Amino acid sequence: MTSCTHSHDNAVHGVHEHGDLQTRLSDAEALCTTHHARLTPLRKEVLSLILQASGPIGAYDILAQIKNTSDKPAAPPTVYRSLDFLLEMGLIHRLSSINAFIPCCHPREGHQAAFLICSQCKSVKEASADLLLDQLAKLAQSDQFQIHHTTIEISGKCQQCNH
Repeated sequence: MTSCTHSHDNAVHGVHEHGDLQTRLSDAEALCTTHHARLTPLRKEVLSLILQASGPIGAYDILAQIKNTSDKPAAPPTVYRSLDFLLEMGLIHRLSSINAFIPCCHPREGHQAAFLICSQCKSVKEASADLLLDQLAKLAQSDQFQIHHTTIEISGKCQQCNH
């Protein structure tokens, strides 16, 4: 039950190219219900802002938008808790290298992704990293190293900025 129509296998795609806002929010609510979690109004608003952003969005930008649109502005700790919840549910990704958040296009699938981040225009593309992560797991296993979390962020210039 995902609003995304393509497979992650060997496909690079934009992170904001996945269905309409209402379908994605409904999918998020269904996912939370399945996990006995609650998509509170603030969590839903934070997710909505990330889904509607034209690119990666920082926590302070999210906070500023909430302050501009809400009668009762949210405090930074509550926004950060909402972001932590959305990350835990797999609804968004955090890009450490640019300290920003993007939507996850396959929240139910538990996929591992690699992110191609343009250092010039800040666009982000997502691709499957399953084969690469298999290689990394073998490397870690050879040294009896236990991986807890992996996020692959590749910085460079996108096709449009290269021309």
